[in-house]
Amino acid sequence: MIQVTELHKCFGDVVAVDDVSFQAHDGAITGLLGPNGAGKTTSLRMIYGLIAPERGGAFIDGINISTRPQAARRKLGALPDARGLYPRLTARENIRYYGRLHGLADAPLDRRIDELIGLLDMGEIADRRAAGFSQGERMKVAIARSIVHDPPNVLLDEPTTGLDVMSIRALRRFIRELRDRGRCVVLSSHVMQEVSALCDQIVVLAHGAVAGNGTPAALRSLTGLQSLEEVFVKLTLGDRYHDESDEGGDGRAAADPTAGGAG
Repeated sequence: MIQVTELHKCFGDVVAVDDVSFQAHDGAITGLLGPNGAGKTTSLRMIYGLIAPERGGAFIDGINISTRPQAARRKLGALPDARGLYPRLTARENIRYYGRLHGLADAPLDRRIDELIGLLDMGEIADRRAAGFSQGERMKVAIARSIVHDPPNVLLDEPTTGLDVMSIRALRRFIRELRDRGRCVVLSSHVMQEVSALCDQIVVLAHGAVAGNGTPAALRSLTGLQSLEEVFVKLTLGDRYHDESDEGGDGRAAADPTAGGAG
């Protein structure tokens, strides 16, 4: 499981993440949902140790990522917001390179690569160079290399961005399979439909802070609303929800989850 405790990060005078805390459990998909700029990507970067928090901590199966980063990363697979591949390497070679970085021996690594190629339906691209891959093909390779060491915990930062409908459906099936295999999966998104289709637990971020945390049913009960989209809007806007609803009809236009800057 992943435990996040009072993570806090500023960039100059801007508070990007403001004491964010939540738990993500094994065998479940936990979604970080928020408008662009809410602090999702910054939170994930602190969880997988790319940047250091000013206070607070993230624990991967009880291991502090700040004090024991190598041990924590062995239990963690991360798909960051930047997903560049080595263009002159084939899909298989890109995955193998990351497996070797994780210290996997040749025979087990080859078996694992074959397994991932099957799971992600990459047979047609496995031995093609990555130069010229479509967005969906690049995404499959990036996911495979992030979990080549078969980690029990997986972080996915906006994994469906730029994908077509068929690629999104295939990726959703794979994410559900990770959950069904007992993995702890955390994914960030600003798209309500994505979170509602996948997540067992939702952590709503707004202005860098946790605005709501619970199962979809618990968040509906908390807000008194049945539509998850309206739940998201109300939690994001807070006290401004009724004012924006009065002006905009149902509040959706005022808090468009697809509007804004970087997450």
